Amino acid sequence: MRLSSPAPPSATPSSGPHQALQDAALRAAALLSLCSLVLLALVEASWQPLMALDGEIARTTHRWAVREDGVTAVARILTDWFWDPITLRALTVAVAVGLVWRGAQWWPALWLVATVAFAAVLQQVLKAAVDRARPVWSDPVDDARFAAFPSGHAMTATVCCGLLLWVVRRQGVGPRRWRAAVAVAVVSVVGVGLTRVWLGVHWLSDVVGGWLLGSLVVAVAVAVFAGVPRLREAGKRPAADAGPGLRSGT
Repeated sequence: MRLSSPAPPSATPSSGPHQALQDAALRAAALLSLCSLVLLALVEASWQPLMALDGEIARTTHRWAVREDGVTAVARILTDWFWDPITLRALTVAVAVGLVWRGAQWWPALWLVATVAFAAVLQQVLKAAVDRARPVWSDPVDDARFAAFPSGHAMTATVCCGLLLWVVRRQGVGPRRWRAAVAVAVVSVVGVGLTRVWLGVHWLSDVVGGWLLGSLVVAVAVAVFAGVPRLREAGKRPAADAGPGLRSGT
C-alpha cells in the first residue's frame, strides 16, 4: 500500500491570533496617523473654525476656573501630582522593573521603557516643530513650559495608561480587576486633558492632538509586540504561574 506523504508543517496555532492582532493594530495606527496629520495641518494652517472653537472653549473654561477656585485647586493637584508626565512615566518604569523582578521578563520590560522614552522624545520634537503659543491670560490660574501642541500631559497619560492596560491584560487578571483598571485609565486620560484646558494652559485641540498621538504610539507598540515572538511569548504570564482566580477568569 502506498502511503501518502505527510502534509507540510503549517504555522503554529498561535500565529493566527498574533497576526490578526498585529493587523488590527496596524490598521488602527494608520487611521490614527491620518487623524493626527489632519489635525496637525489644521493647527499649522491656523484654520479659522478650529481657532475660533479653541478660543471660545478656552475663554469659557478660564472664566469658570477663576470663579471656581476650589475646583481649580483640585485640578492643579491632579495635573501636577497624580497625572503629571513624570509621575506616569515613573509608574510605567516601576511596572517594567516589577516584570523583571517577578519573572525575568526582560523583553516586555524593555519594550515598555523604550516606548515611553520614544513618546517623550516625539512629543518634544513636535512641540518644537509646531511651536504653538499657549493661551495667555491677564489673570492666569496656572502656568506651563514649552510650546502648546501637542499636550504633553494628554499624550503621556494616553501612552502610559494604554501600555499598562496591555500589560494588565497580558497578565491574565480577572474581569473585576480588568474593569477597574480600564476605569482608572479612562478617567486618567480624559481627566488630565480636561484639567489642562480648565487651567488655561492648553487649547482643546492640543489635548485632542495628545490623545491621538498617544493612541498612535500605543497602536504601533502593540503591533511591534505582536510581531516579535520573543516579546509576545515572554509578555504573557504562564497559566501554571497564575493563581486559581486568574486561571478561571474570576
